[in-house]
Amino acid sequence: MAAKRVSDEPAYILHQYDWSESSLILEVFTRHRGRVALAAKGVKRHTSNFRPVLLPLQPLKLNYTLGAEGNAEIHTLKGAEWVGGHVMPQGDALWSGMYLNELLMRLLARDDPYAALFDIYAGVVRVLAGQHGASTDAIEPVLRAFELVLLRELGHLPALDQESTTLSDVAAAVRYTLVAEGGLRQAAPHERAALAGRQWQAIELALQSAQPFPQTLQALAEPEVAQALKPQLRNLLQYHCGSTMLRTRQLMMDLQSL
Repeated sequence: MAAKRVSDEPAYILHQYDWSESSLILEVFTRHRGRVALAAKGVKRHTSNFRPVLLPLQPLKLNYTLGAEGNAEIHTLKGAEWVGGHVMPQGDALWSGMYLNELLMRLLARDDPYAALFDIYAGVVRVLAGQHGASTDAIEPVLRAFELVLLRELGHLPALDQESTTLSDVAAAVRYTLVAEGGLRQAAPHERAALAGRQWQAIELALQSAQPFPQTLQALAEPEVAQALKPQLRNLLQYHCGSTMLRTRQLMMDLQSL
């Protein structure tokens, strides 16, 4: 029986690693099939047509064949086409894009489609590609908005308009903090990483909208909101990733310290 073929599948490369002297295994995020692993045979040879195409943070269309009975974990790449539309992100935007790729690698199960999340990711990559010379502060709200949407899409983010333990509505003027194992709770006086109830309500409303990413980004327009969210989301993401520190985040911190 001929292997089943997937054609013209929108995709982004998240990660790659050596498979043999001439081949690579690609971890890709596809629109209709989620995260899949592809064997790119002979791609490391100088004569390979794939070499200039298989780049991260670039929109691609891929052709590949599924493994035996469609159940093999690693499929075989047959064709790749660069879709175009934007340049490679540079500087801080490039590191931010690689950070998002690592999040997807760690949090997405294979062969579990997330078409809406794929479209949002593609939009964020386009935004990062347009951030030439932008400071880290300008990119931070984009990252926080994507983290929120990602966590909500995967079911890891509790409702942000009510306390998690009591399910009572948050009070607009009371400060609350988001913790990995306890959800949203009232913040202690000494806790700086907290937001007012009205700010959490605005974020929750944005996440429930028909266009969650741009609406959430708008809800983070106040600089102090994204700043306060950063450590809270970092702890939540690390909890679900099962890692104390993501590699790209550590690299970004090391570079900033230099």
